[in-house]
Amino acid sequence: MNKPIRVLAIGCLALFVALLLNANYLQFVEADSLNAQNGNRRVMDEEFSRDRGAILVGGKAIAESVPSGDEFEYQRRYPEGRLWANLTGYYSYIYGRSALERSQNGILSGSDNRLFVNRVVDLIGSRAPQGGSVSLTLDRAAQEAATEGLERLGDDAKGAVVALDPETGAVLAMAGQPTYDPNRLASHDLPATTEAWERLQANENDPMINRATQQILPPGSTFKLVTAAAAMTNLNLNPDSEVQAGSSLSFPGISYRLVNEGGGNCGGDRISLERALAVSCNVTFGSLAGQVGQEALAEQARKFGFGQDYLEGLPANASQFTSSPGTDLEAPQLAQSGIGQYEVSATPLQMAMVTSAIANGGDLMRPYVVSTVRAPDLSVLDSTQPDRIGEAVSSDVAAGLQQMMVETVRDGTAGSAAISGATVGGKTGTAQSTSDRPPYAWFTSFATSGDRQVAVAVVVESTDTARPEISGGRLAGPIARSVMQAVLDR
Repeated sequence: MNKPIRVLAIGCLALFVALLLNANYLQFVEADSLNAQNGNRRVMDEEFSRDRGAILVGGKAIAESVPSGDEFEYQRRYPEGRLWANLTGYYSYIYGRSALERSQNGILSGSDNRLFVNRVVDLIGSRAPQGGSVSLTLDRAAQEAATEGLERLGDDAKGAVVALDPETGAVLAMAGQPTYDPNRLASHDLPATTEAWERLQANENDPMINRATQQILPPGSTFKLVTAAAAMTNLNLNPDSEVQAGSSLSFPGISYRLVNEGGGNCGGDRISLERALAVSCNVTFGSLAGQVGQEALAEQARKFGFGQDYLEGLPANASQFTSSPGTDLEAPQLAQSGIGQYEVSATPLQMAMVTSAIANGGDLMRPYVVSTVRAPDLSVLDSTQPDRIGEAVSSDVAAGLQQMMVETVRDGTAGSAAISGATVGGKTGTAQSTSDRPPYAWFTSFATSGDRQVAVAVVVESTDTARPEISGGRLAGPIARSVMQAVLDR
């Protein structure tokens, strides 16, 4: 064989080997990710003819497939679509899947590798593949209380609520307003589905985002819990320690002065740390942030979960202490950060995690929404076990923070969360945004009664309420109280 022919033969062999390798890579390595892509029409055609599994809360389906009597055979249905939309997401022929419909698609569609034996049995029996079911940690009464509380704020109000079990991290409620009806996107009337999608996409209030996990906003004075934790840890303070108060905090060589809400002096130039939290003294926590220092305060925030996305299965954004890690803050900026302003931003889930760690003796648990995954024959394929992320604060510091939060409810700004017969601790927050819009109203709290415990965070992003009446205690506190009451009463 002469040299040109030999070179050509070797080249053809190399191309053939590359083709084989690429085909095997696509079929065995990339297959799952390609099948999971929204818009994969071949997969959607196949899945739409299957009996897709249910998503359950308390044994009742919040997403299910029913016979449709048309070419698709089954119709995805959401019996209480608007109540659970930010959790279930949608399952659409045109627009694919979102939220749990997407992250749990393998189980729900029956294509998960753990259901291989089921698929073989179905194939032998000439039956169509059937999906498994996914049970959630959500508490129906708590979810309804959260949703009703947000709805009472008015049709134009925006906000979110998260409730966690501090001991396990299980999500008990996750509600947002505005919301949407996923049934309209699951419809087999494709022109109507397109019209519904376009209306939702054009809505400036973004009803399809999960405000509990995706919307990061300045947490205002609820972040003072993080600052207090850092001060108690690094400065050896306790609830009775005397701290700086007064009407303003000045900075050498800088004309800016940090003042308290309403211009008061918090009760004197020196007050206890417990009293400072109860009256939400800006001067105190701005001063403590400076004493602790940026590095220690940022580290404390990280221990509570800032900068990380710990929730699996739902779209989420990480909360942040600064917008650019490594940036050195000037003294006024650090003081503003200590009261939850400047570049500090958090999701309601994050602030619920802060409070749950405090209520749980300092241990931060990983939040989760899926409790059990079952095969079509109801056998358990997977069951989520509580997972400790780490120690956010020591047990002594947690006990001190609990004491101060209880005092804030008993004789401070968080009185709207009080529940008869229960131990309740809370912290309000009224975070300033821009001059042309009202502040954000925050509330975070925990409640304990007997062997039941819950931690809640609420944010009211906007409302029809007059600006002078907007505060965390007035708007968000009653919602937190109703959610905690619902959990304690179950």
